[in-house]
Amino acid sequence: MPTEKQRMLAGQSYRPDDPELQADQAATLAWLGRYNTSHHLTAEARHALLAERLGALGVGAVIRPPFHCDYGFNIRLGAGAFLNFNVVILDVVEVTIGARAQIGPAVQIYAADHPRDAATRATGVEFGRPVRIGADAWIGGGAILLPGVTIGDGAVVGAGSVITRDVAPGAMVLGNPARPRRS
Repeated sequence: MPTEKQRMLAGQSYRPDDPELQADQAATLAWLGRYNTSHHLTAEARHALLAERLGALGVGAVIRPPFHCDYGFNIRLGAGAFLNFNVVILDVVEVTIGARAQIGPAVQIYAADHPRDAATRATGVEFGRPVRIGADAWIGGGAILLPGVTIGDGAVVGAGSVITRDVAPGAMVLGNPARPRRS
């Protein structure tokens, strides 16, 4: 029988109040407390702090504090990826951000999801759907990426857009819900 953590990582329904998951979140909160007060440290020291918790961290990847996430160990940043102030990542499953991707301030990336049926939702179970952001993508400030979306390589997401479906490589999308920009 899989543990709740194994179920979570597999994108299956799981109970977030599981003691192992609660301990993981507590460890992440302690780490975030250290990271979010690291403004005075060198870029190299902040990178080392990121390496303590993130699942993968490319050379030259940067997250400007403050930063917020659920676990951290499900986040994979490519080389040269840049996340500006106040990014939130709900990483109950894998969130991958490609090399040289640029993520604006206050962007919210949600891999966490909930049952649509109210009775099932009331039981407290959750599940996750991976979010992938390709290399050289640019996500404008305040954008929201919903569970399960993929942003293709080189795509541009306008500031404040809500991404409800996949964005093709090289496409530019804007609005709520985001739609391709017409030339």
